Amino acid sequence: MAFTESNMIELGVKAPDFILPDTISGSMVSYHDIKGKNGSVILFLCNHCPYVIHVNEELVRIANEYKLKDIGFVAISSNDAANYPDDGPDKMSLVAKMLKYPFPYLYDESQNIARSYEAACTPDIYLFDGDDKLYYRGRLDESRPGNDKPLNGKDLRLALDLLLRGEPPMISQYPSAGCNIKWKK
Repeated sequence: MAFTESNMIELGVKAPDFILPDTISGSMVSYHDIKGKNGSVILFLCNHCPYVIHVNEELVRIANEYKLKDIGFVAISSNDAANYPDDGPDKMSLVAKMLKYPFPYLYDESQNIARSYEAACTPDIYLFDGDDKLYYRGRLDESRPGNDKPLNGKDLRLALDLLLRGEPPMISQYPSAGCNIKWKK
């Protein structure tokens, strides 16, 4: 596990499209399938990263709450499953069902979608507005495994609330941090 921070790509960029298999339903899912009327959250996750394990319950709470406000959610795993079998599609499906993910959990086997989003770590979080322009990228909150800071999703929640109120994005946005994406060699 290599500690890695997210790339803080420029706000306003258009959301890259994707069509990937959902490990829960078995169907192919695109960006437009998950897009919410008021915005969309793209989560790069994996099964084995302790940083993702730490935030999973809060991500589920946020998704359940904000889906009611027409925000779409999706999780994508881009890790090399050949070298990290715990991150393969079969285990992704089990984890998603066990945690009751209220969003599709897609597998990016080619890793092309992670590259198009410039994802670097898990968790890596992107919020796009209703016009598919990047509004927020960065951390869920200050909590990390073992740092004793509350897991409350305050950074992502603030970004979602500002977006829903039609306000400009936060000036201070902090990178997410966690395990590096396990790139194929």
